[in-house]
Amino acid sequence: MKSLIPAFIDQLRFNEAGLIPSIAQDRLDGAVLMMAWMNREAIEHTFNTGEAHYWSRSRQKLWHKGSTSGHTQTVHGVRYDCDADVLLLTVDQIGDIACHTGLRSCFYKDTNQPSKNKDNAPAPPADICTELYRVIQDRQNNPEKGSYVNKLLNGGDSGILKKIGEESAEFIMACKDNNVAEIAREAADIIFHLQVAMACHGVSWRQVQEVLAARRGAPRRS
Repeated sequence: MKSLIPAFIDQLRFNEAGLIPSIAQDRLDGAVLMMAWMNREAIEHTFNTGEAHYWSRSRQKLWHKGSTSGHTQTVHGVRYDCDADVLLLTVDQIGDIACHTGLRSCFYKDTNQPSKNKDNAPAPPADICTELYRVIQDRQNNPEKGSYVNKLLNGGDSGILKKIGEESAEFIMACKDNNVAEIAREAADIIFHLQVAMACHGVSWRQVQEVLAARRGAPRRS
């Protein structure tokens, strides 16, 4: 994370209590984990330590997220919105638990399907590839009659890898034809079948995201 400069704080619009709402977002899948308040001191501590610090309105004191539970937040970036009155923290949530209820995200209640307890709480919304992998995992854990995913999983590597080969060949042809719509469709097919193969071998989509994230900023290949 970049060093804090005084001009950063000077541009922020704190409320009458000297606070600014701050949203913590997972840096890999974009899931919104929680919202809390920060003041100048919390922002300074966050930048100086690299871990999220907030201001507890109930206790009226600085709050180092996870200091008791161990579920700290490693902060990779801080941005403010167009009105400079909301902060967005990009974080790695240690332990994958941000909510005091023991869930990954505080935003687990759905008005259409309200969660009565944390055990049946839905996962927070994330990027479409993460959402797709969740569906594949759900089919793996809860097979459905007629499911294409279950058909592939039941066939094992033989059928899955054959499909990846077929879709890869179709992707190549779409690129050679410079057919933009087909390129997008075939790329989607490859990603889907790759994820099925990963599920079959117990590899999570997040592991792929972590590899890609680690490569950012890596030395260029010659």
